[in-house]
Parts: sequence; structure tokens; C-alpha cells
Amino acid sequence: MRVQTVVLSRMIFSALLAVTLLASGCATVPLTQRTQVKLVPTQELVASSFQSYDSIIKESQLSTDKSSIAMLNTVGKRLSAATEDLLQEIGRENELQYYDWEYNLIKEDSTVNAFCMPGGKIVVYTGILPIARSETGLAVIVGHEIAHAIANHGNERVSQMLITELGAQTLSRAVASNPAQTQQIIMMAYGVGSQLGYILPYSRLHEKEADRIGLILMAKAGYDPREAISFWERMAQAGGANVPEFLSTHPASTTRIDLMKENLPEAMTYYKK
Repeated sequence: MRVQTVVLSRMIFSALLAVTLLASGCATVPLTQRTQVKLVPTQELVASSFQSYDSIIKESQLSTDKSSIAMLNTVGKRLSAATEDLLQEIGRENELQYYDWEYNLIKEDSTVNAFCMPGGKIVVYTGILPIARSETGLAVIVGHEIAHAIANHGNERVSQMLITELGAQTLSRAVASNPAQTQQIIMMAYGVGSQLGYILPYSRLHEKEADRIGLILMAKAGYDPREAISFWERMAQAGGANVPEFLSTHPASTTRIDLMKENLPEAMTYYKK
């Protein structure tokens, strides 16, 4: 009897999930055209992510290194302009209404990480700068993170986590009933894991899409996309006993690097020295 009850509960949950997915409608990832389900309205997700971002900034020590800050601002502005151009070129200029670009460098040399929240809120930790090595290396990182954002990977992850953790609630209801847990879900979905004691890696599919789009974004911004290969090789070498957080959320491998090499010819068509 107990087994039957468990089976019935799972069937009901599966049915509820299917109805929720169908009711939500579908979207497509820029360039790859993969169909994806977005359960959370963009406006709601952006508003919640901005709150999470503000909390991170208030609780962190911002870097005072003028040269590194200037480099991040330069990279950020060039990439955000390239992102806006790309969205306009592919007919998704309506999405620009949700972007309010901001770039912050957090002084945390032991944290090798970076992320971009929905709406263009970008954070880079100083610990990743030695691996970046240069403005172009930093463009690889930031371009890749922006790619995750415009591909709406966070919405997919938040949607999945809302279903599994909070019983398929809407984001607004989840915020009202479980604000702390909802904020954790949003931050984990965007690769902010160390403060929460948990790291959620991106799927191989999401990484593949972000690699391709990120190469195009950095190329459109005037950065040589071929330098991305060297960056990911350095990131792979940074692994070991103490795996950097960025490598935990964005696994590097020879297979992945080979796939990026296959995407280089496409990215190079956007690159103008």
C-alpha cells in the first residue's frame, strides 16, 4: 500500500510538472535555436536577481586596484555593447529592456570565480585575474558569463530548482513564502556557490552553448577569440586538490576545448582587428 502511495505521488508530481511546463510556453536560445522552457517571467527573475546581486555587493569588499577596475570596466563596456548589437541583429532587441549593465571587482584572491546575473550585473573576483592574465583573457571570462545570461540558462536552472525544492511555486510566491531559500536558489543558479556551501555546475549543454556564444561576443567586441583556448587550457591546469570554484561550475576538459576549436571559424567571422 505504501509503495502504491509513493508511485501515485510521483505520478501526480510528474503530471503537475508536465502541465506547468506546457502552460509556461517555450523560448529558444540565441544562435543555437534550442527550444527551452522558461517557467519564470523575465521581469520577476531580473528583479529577484538584482536583489541578490545587491546583497552580494553590500557584503563583499570591493577591490581598490585602479588598473584592474579600469580593465574590467573596459572589457565590460565593450562586451555589453557587443551583446546589445548581437541581440538586435538576431531580432531579440525587446530583451534589452531588462538590461542595466554594471561591473564590480570583488577583492577575494582565494576565490577564482565570476558570474553575470540576469540583466547584466557582472561580478569578477580578483582570484581569477592571474589566470586571465590580460584584458583578452578577462574578455573570455566575462563573455562566457554574459553568454549564460542571454541564453537564459539561469531561468532554466531556477525553474528546475523551484520545482524540486519548493514544489513548483511561482517565483513571486516563493519569494513571499521562502525569501532566504529563494535567494539561495537564484545565486546557486548563477554560479555563486562558495558562500552557500554548495556549488551547482552548469550542464554540458549549457556550457557548450555559452562557449559558442561567448566566443562570438568577445569577437564582436574586438577580442581575438583564439585566446579563449589558451585561457581554458590554463584553467584546466589550475585544477588539482583545491579545485577553483570557477572550474567547479564550468568544468574544463580536452573534449570541451576541442569543441571550442570547432567553433572558432564561426567566431572569427565576427572578429575585426
